Amino acid sequence: MTIAPKAPRKLTMKQRYEALTRDLDWEPSYVDKRDVFPHTEFEGIKIHDWGKWEDPFRLTVDAYAKYQAEKDKRLYAVLDGFAQSQGHLSLTDASYLNAMKVFLQGVTPLEYTAHRNFAYLARHLNGPGPRFAALCQSIDELRHTQTEIHTLSNYNKYYGGFHNYLEQHDRVWYLSVPKSFFDDALSAGPFEFLIAIGFSFEYLLTNLLFVPFMSGASFNGDLPTMTFGFSAQSDESRHMTLGLEAIKFILEQDEGNVPIVQAWIDKWFWRGYRVTALVAQMLDYMLPRKVMSWKESFELYFEEQMLGGLFADLAFYGITPPKHVDDAIAEKETLSHQVYWTLYQFSHAAAFTTSVPDAEHQQWLRDNYPDTFEQLYQPLWAKEEKNIEAGGRHFWRGLPQLCQVCQVPMLFTEPGDPTTICQRESVYDGETFQTCSNGCQWIFEREPEKYVQAWLPVHQIYQGSCGGPTLPDVLQWYGLEEGDSGEYKGSVDEKNWNTWHDDHAPTGTEG
Repeated sequence: MTIAPKAPRKLTMKQRYEALTRDLDWEPSYVDKRDVFPHTEFEGIKIHDWGKWEDPFRLTVDAYAKYQAEKDKRLYAVLDGFAQSQGHLSLTDASYLNAMKVFLQGVTPLEYTAHRNFAYLARHLNGPGPRFAALCQSIDELRHTQTEIHTLSNYNKYYGGFHNYLEQHDRVWYLSVPKSFFDDALSAGPFEFLIAIGFSFEYLLTNLLFVPFMSGASFNGDLPTMTFGFSAQSDESRHMTLGLEAIKFILEQDEGNVPIVQAWIDKWFWRGYRVTALVAQMLDYMLPRKVMSWKESFELYFEEQMLGGLFADLAFYGITPPKHVDDAIAEKETLSHQVYWTLYQFSHAAAFTTSVPDAEHQQWLRDNYPDTFEQLYQPLWAKEEKNIEAGGRHFWRGLPQLCQVCQVPMLFTEPGDPTTICQRESVYDGETFQTCSNGCQWIFEREPEKYVQAWLPVHQIYQGSCGGPTLPDVLQWYGLEEGDSGEYKGSVDEKNWNTWHDDHAPTGTEG
């Protein structure tokens, strides 16, 4: 009598996931483990059991690739249809493209930088769980880089400011703000990078950028950008969950990790918040058809969701809301106006155009900022309208003092006093350094050895490192061309926009 062999036991989904991911890990036998993973001890973080890492999304490589391929098919179908139908003519106004230029120059290179460092984490984190999670996020970030470039490349055929964005990211003055954020994170250790990106970049920046801004793209007829944004948003949800899991995992491993993580949260909240200054003016000033104000976005996605949700969860571990959060809340009435007014004065040296808000736009600003706009900022635009009527346009001909940490020009005001510029001084090694706020001063004085090395564009121009001493020399070094910068009215983009729309206007009379 023969006995039939038993059928192989079918694995549960969790067992199958572990077999394809964690069970592929092994213990080194002839090399010391510290030599294999040399980067996860010097920050002071103690990890006792890497196996305690809980994977928020149990994706395997085959499932991940299939899922992302389906999203790419839908996205590229939209991109092809938009390009073939001359979809750029359906935008609300050519000035909308200024926001897309800032996005391509300032955000897309950050996605690629994140891809590179998550690939580094996928090699150098000790545990197989976080290594695989970092690998998936690395691939996500590379996909985002590629799809953003493909989405916006269609506009490069018709409008200035989209070419040469990578070189501009490395050189142009206002782009040193987002670039310095990631340079700061990349030069930190692996655990601090996880907090910086998983918390600050994904929770703070992503919510305030991708959700309201991509809705703004839809409102302004930009179907490809809207489609890309919502295609990426499912990835961003996974990244935010990964960031929260990383924070909780570190906190649960050892009580000694709590003060280290708290200090990183304090630092990276303020670093991320200062980068959102560019997002604030994009929402309030660069979208012809508005979807929501910066103030409303900040209240919804930061005050309600982060302070009321995320930090309520982290309180269990002893984590408190970040330092200087009250200063950020106090700025929500003024931030976007101060930033756009500065960019307006310096747009002759930028790869976008600016203009005075028209009467309808100013009414919208009055309605959304009833306590500040009419009193503080409308007089500036009224004066500028008179300058333009007299045949002039106000451009700042000097170079601004930059903050040593966030690298934004010193444009912010004292908390609670929007009429006084906030300027802090710190002395290190006999030299005085300037910062724009209490938050940036605290960050500088915590790690002065790091921030004294900052590559500040204004300082580099004065030192002769940016092509030459004159404005034309610097613009040539930036790689800017005719039509990339200056005043929107009368620009190359506006002339082309009007010509194309005149060419597409109906002829004859309606029957």
